[in-house]
Amino acid sequence: MRTISKGYMQTGQITCHDMTGREVPCPGTGHDGELRRGLPWPVPRFETRGDIVLDRLTGLEWARNANLAEFPLFWQEALDYVSSMNQQEAFGCRDWRLPNRRELRSLVSYQTMKPPLPVGHPFHNVFPSWYWTSTTAAVNRSFAWYIHMEGARMFYGHKQESHLCWPVRGQGRGILPVTGQTRCYDAEGETVSCENSDQDPQYRYGLSWPEPRFEVDGEYAVDRLTGLRWRREADLTGGEVSWEEAFAAVKTLTKHADDGLYWRLPNVNELESLVDCSRYNPALPAGHPFGPIREGYWSSTTSMFEPDWAWVLYANKGGMGVGHKAGRYFHVWAVSD
Repeated sequence: MRTISKGYMQTGQITCHDMTGREVPCPGTGHDGELRRGLPWPVPRFETRGDIVLDRLTGLEWARNANLAEFPLFWQEALDYVSSMNQQEAFGCRDWRLPNRRELRSLVSYQTMKPPLPVGHPFHNVFPSWYWTSTTAAVNRSFAWYIHMEGARMFYGHKQESHLCWPVRGQGRGILPVTGQTRCYDAEGETVSCENSDQDPQYRYGLSWPEPRFEVDGEYAVDRLTGLRWRREADLTGGEVSWEEAFAAVKTLTKHADDGLYWRLPNVNELESLVDCSRYNPALPAGHPFGPIREGYWSSTTSMFEPDWAWVLYANKGGMGVGHKAGRYFHVWAVSD
């Protein structure tokens, strides 16, 4: 029986690929494409309502045109542009905003590329470029998070760079967790009032984190937001390994562990669910019970842009990138349901 978890959704990945990128049968691999953990997507995923598209998974409504502004904008210009949409009651609505980091990520399918959106999506003018979010990067407050709509990388750029914006409206269904960010910052990284800022912390939309967030159980800790059980020792192999070695390590852990649990490599959404966007070094919730925290962690999710690469969490910054599967570059953080 496939596990359905709260606090994060399925990645959309349904195929499995080996170290060389070759597609292989999924059974027994432990890959994301086999296990498909997380909230399943409804079918159809989207409902078109004229110039607005409802995501039936999250309850969020998006502009069908993914480039309404037509030109790249500075971060503050993007916030101002969406604010002007409300003044003009664009498409009959006055509650448009720039999506936060988790809201924009929620559109991503890790099975597709160019753009990395679910098959059959109804959007148009989706450019293979960076799209701003309303979430500041804690590691450098003059930067904000953005997502690339070619291969789905998520990193941060200076707020005075020019990138695209994709307006969203609504509070959703409380499926996506809040980002954790509570303070607002201007383009120079200075603290400003959140009132009328249209930044992520003004709204704080999403599923609230439980208090306490983690419940410690000996060598493990249960994330009460997602229900996932993580090893408190966040470096199973004691060093950097290849992607194939990462899978071998969690299989060995399951085989020899006396706890009766099935340990596995987390998918990209499970890893991202640990991120607290108000923190860095590491970008994890305050008081977390884990350690030692390493720079990068393998996920079980293949990069479809280059299938001999896999998705990685950069835990100190909170970014999501990729690594070559054959290289011994990243660490292993085992998870169980």
